[in-house]
Amino acid sequence: MQADIQINAHWVAPLSASHSRTILHNQAVFVKDGKILAIQNQQATSHEADQVVELNDHILLPGYVNAHGHAAMSLFRGLADDLPLMTWLNDHIWPAEGKWVNDEFVFDGTRLAIAEMLKCGTTTYSDMYFYPQEGAQAAIESGIRNVSFTPILDFPTNFAQSADDYIEKAVAAHKHYHNQPRITLGLGPHAPYTVSDTPLKEVTTLADQLDIPVQIHLHETAFEVAQSLEEKGKRPTQRLADLGFLTERVSCVHMTQISDDDIQILKQTGASVVHCPESNLKLASGFCPTAKLLSNGINLGLGTDGAASNNDLNIQGEMKTAAMLAKAVAEDAAALPAWQALEMATIGSAKSLGIDDQVGSLDVGKWADMQAVNLSQLGQNPLYDPISQLVYTDSSRATEYVWVEGKALLEKGQLSEASGLDEEQLIANAVQWQKKISQN
Repeated sequence: MQADIQINAHWVAPLSASHSRTILHNQAVFVKDGKILAIQNQQATSHEADQVVELNDHILLPGYVNAHGHAAMSLFRGLADDLPLMTWLNDHIWPAEGKWVNDEFVFDGTRLAIAEMLKCGTTTYSDMYFYPQEGAQAAIESGIRNVSFTPILDFPTNFAQSADDYIEKAVAAHKHYHNQPRITLGLGPHAPYTVSDTPLKEVTTLADQLDIPVQIHLHETAFEVAQSLEEKGKRPTQRLADLGFLTERVSCVHMTQISDDDIQILKQTGASVVHCPESNLKLASGFCPTAKLLSNGINLGLGTDGAASNNDLNIQGEMKTAAMLAKAVAEDAAALPAWQALEMATIGSAKSLGIDDQVGSLDVGKWADMQAVNLSQLGQNPLYDPISQLVYTDSSRATEYVWVEGKALLEKGQLSEASGLDEEQLIANAVQWQKKISQN
């Protein structure tokens, strides 16, 4: 069969069930109609292709899946640093959002975020932010894959006036983009302390009816847990479980304050956890016990959170931080080894978003969402273990190619024409927003 593209790579890390934690050498990956057609030895291929890409110094692997973020908040990068979560939110971020966030802000900020993520090897990102249709449109125009969780809160914002209003707009966004192959619209109740029981129950019902994913910030701080115990008489995870909210379609973001009972609830319900180590560290929110969660069979994804609390959107950096933090928390240098961290950033994140049947590994029939990292550069040598180099060095600087559905969005380290993103224009636009926000 004639393929559209043949990519010859020195190393291939499929991260698939059939090649679990195996590196393949001198392989050709064939892409047809945006999907992986075959993975074969370069010397024994049974296909030809219209285009051949030679990557003699590269490792080819699935694109990273950023399982949690607030893309448009890139325009607030560095606005309010070195503050605890609730001070950061109440005194800085929410007032800034009230003043500046509109459809234009979201479209521009999302484009800036997408460009940054593409240059770091991300092919899918999760977004929880206002004006989801504008955010989704930015993703469509760039060619990246997006899972967008429309925020739901009890109180008004620029975007909506009540929990019912948020939910109505979430359903409208889902209907609008339901047939877009790279866009998934889900429901994003902000947190247990900002959403009451009735809308949480409605979210569960709607998610089942529409077959869409749900994401929530959960157990982010000790204050959140203490407040729930005082006001509800139970921990937030127990409250959500009692409401029937926690299911396999739910991803719980942060989870820094976890008891053994919380772990059992996650295990019983099948909910995933999305770890955001650098944001948690910067806001001093606490430590997610990743090794303990993994040993209990709980699926873990990896996210950057927003650029206002990180302050970058580099999943490769999150992998390194997650792996090292896990060792310190577990007091075990063998905790969360490199392969496991890489799985969190790819297939684990895809599973947390409910799209692991489409992306997250290089499998025949899945979308050709891939990246190629050059391992011949200064910071990657000497080379003993390619996976170790990916996780423990700053390998994002060596990301040279990114494909989504077989379309090259990054080529030789530069955003391609196909991405529709001009780096100089994005920077100039970000500077204009910074000037406006700084003057008021």
